[in-house]
Amino acid sequence: MENTNTASSSQEARVSILDQIPLPNSLLTSSISSTNTIPVTLRINNIEHKLQLDPCVTLLDALREYIGLTGTKKGCDHGQCGACTVLVDGHRINSCLALAASYDGEEITTIEGLAQGDDLHPIQAAFIEHDGFQCGYCTSGQIMSAVGMLKEGHADTDDDIREQMSGNICRCGAYLNIVAAIREVVGNGLQRM
Repeated sequence: MENTNTASSSQEARVSILDQIPLPNSLLTSSISSTNTIPVTLRINNIEHKLQLDPCVTLLDALREYIGLTGTKKGCDHGQCGACTVLVDGHRINSCLALAASYDGEEITTIEGLAQGDDLHPIQAAFIEHDGFQCGYCTSGQIMSAVGMLKEGHADTDDDIREQMSGNICRCGAYLNIVAAIREVVGNGLQRM
């Protein structure tokens, strides 16, 4: 018992050599403080949101933390998994890599904006019908990417679908069902929605 207490107290007493290096005053304050915000108007799902944001706030963080739209997921935060995919003027982007201020005034669609009341978007309905999800974490990004792909008109074959959806990772491995869901919508002639 004494050894445990000694070990934890010695860990608390450790100080990094980096903590002992004096910094010039210019580095002690952030170059962008919280008082240096800018006005940003984000039009999300046909609703205008007027915000005061730090210029470094990502679109993903603005959606989740400032507006409360948590359907868009924060996966890798490096643009590699696609969980944060949203549409900007109909084109898919990784919102974790986009600065919110860059999209001032543009039309942004999130997963919350796809359904019309109780009427699901055809891609949402196809994902349910084909069980295109398991844990569901990637689902909103998968659906938004599929909608964007259909608008772009790039879903002619299964290989096209796989290639165009390759930026969206499903850790559960529901890829066959995702392709089947998209193929159904394409087969119903709803490519350019």
